Amino acid sequence: MEPARVPTRPRRRRWWLAAGGLLAVVAMSVGAVLVVSDEDAVAEKPAPSTTTSTTTTTLPPLPVPAAPPANAYEDVPIVKVGTIEIPKIGLVHDVFEGIWLTVIDHGPGHWPGSAEPGGYGNAVFAGHRVTNSHPFRNIDQLVVGDEITVTTAAGRFVYRMTGTEVVEPSGMHITDQQPGHRLTLFACHPPGSAAYRYVVVAELVSTPLENLTASTTTMPVS
Repeated sequence: MEPARVPTRPRRRRWWLAAGGLLAVVAMSVGAVLVVSDEDAVAEKPAPSTTTSTTTTTLPPLPVPAAPPANAYEDVPIVKVGTIEIPKIGLVHDVFEGIWLTVIDHGPGHWPGSAEPGGYGNAVFAGHRVTNSHPFRNIDQLVVGDEITVTTAAGRFVYRMTGTEVVEPSGMHITDQQPGHRLTLFACHPPGSAAYRYVVVAELVSTPLENLTASTTTMPVS
């Protein structure tokens, strides 16, 4: 008699169990990698800065205008410093340094010691209304908002008119220097008379002179 055969168990279940174990190991490995990656990302993220930066702007000192010339007819050098343009009255004219009549006879003159065009303070110019080329003949036609441009070797400076004033010849306050970037034009008033002075005031609306100077300064190389 043949011995009884022992039935063989199917191997399929054992294969699935092995596969399931392998998947569990892989899943655990992936999970571990993901956790490590997240921790690394958090560790690499920079902490928020608590430092506050501040910028301090130092304004230049205000200019000091020279006293009126003792001799208005003194024979002084004629030095051109730029041009002035006032589109409203069709004016394009050279401007010069000084307020002697011998200078103003050539065109508007910059008051020595007052702010340079575009500079901090009050840039003051005097001009004729009747004699010679009479560049300021029609400055009384200007209204608030009209543009006045002064161009020098340092740059082109655009001002916008803000007001007018009529003063006596002794009204030296029109040359006062004050914080800001002002332009003052004045001439005899009424035309043909020296009884008063007609004054036009304007404020700078373009880049100030000190900013242009700072932008062209080269830092030394260490």
